[in-house]
Amino acid sequence: MPQLEVDSLVTEFDTDEGRVRAVDGVSFSVEAGETLGIVGESGCGKSVTAHSIMRLLPQPMGKIVSGAVRFAGRDLTTLPIAEMEKVRGNDIGMVFQEPMTALNPVQTIGKQLTEVMLLHRDISADQAIRDAVEILARVGIPSPDVRMGEYPHQLSGGMRQRVVIAIALACEPALLIADEPTTALDVTIQAQILELIRELQADMGMAVILITHDLGVIAETSNNVVVMYAGRVAEQGSVYDIFDRPAHPYTQGLLASIPRLETEPKSRLSIIEGMVPSLQDLPSGCRFQNRCTHAIAACGEQAPAIETIADQHRVSCGRWREL
Repeated sequence: MPQLEVDSLVTEFDTDEGRVRAVDGVSFSVEAGETLGIVGESGCGKSVTAHSIMRLLPQPMGKIVSGAVRFAGRDLTTLPIAEMEKVRGNDIGMVFQEPMTALNPVQTIGKQLTEVMLLHRDISADQAIRDAVEILARVGIPSPDVRMGEYPHQLSGGMRQRVVIAIALACEPALLIADEPTTALDVTIQAQILELIRELQADMGMAVILITHDLGVIAETSNNVVVMYAGRVAEQGSVYDIFDRPAHPYTQGLLASIPRLETEPKSRLSIIEGMVPSLQDLPSGCRFQNRCTHAIAACGEQAPAIETIADQHRVSCGRWREL
């Protein structure tokens, strides 16, 4: 049984312009010890998918309309709020996109870290402090006993990200959701953070969902990949399927836009023309058709179904056999 199974998830938001569907029929699963990468441009629904899994949608605007999120045999979408609060931070940890906003600026690092432990574990305050110092050391923070008394603004961006990871892992969850964990960090710190997550995953045997727009990160870390576009799954498969034989024009465009060392000097970088469509103004049929160089009239008539190419490699494109 997969550690987590998302089945036909649909999430909508009530806005001033009407109801919009941010996640539309998304399905995937992740096994224990496996890393699933979710990739796509900004506005493709990656973070909303993660917040739907955690039931952290803004209220009352955000709603899970249909579908299931099964974790350890339970559908998280139907759990009472009190039960869901026991799952968050304990069974499923989450590293949020921006550590400065994820951390409370008026509470010390130690207070925020021990709070999670005292909430979910039956331990004393003294034991929580000792465990907090230990996990700060484990995520590579120097002088962890000193850092316990400091505030988020006193730490560098990389240190804050490590603290967010420490909080997410404080109760040794079975699943970690990392939403853009390396955004706004320099390349050296990015590599350190990814290596840290990899090491902790190996130590704890947990599943990881890694959300990013960086295909280089996906290639380094993931076993399987979900490519999202405009709230839907465009393609999914193993990391080898996605990088060696991409079938969807969107996936092909993302891979083609990566700068390569062997490229001719001063040659133009390949790009995908246009932008991800607004949720209030989605095109009919295939949502990528207005940016796709392979689109024909039929692409605008009906949304393509997800077809299986081989094993777990699946694609949502009516023309993938011709590309």
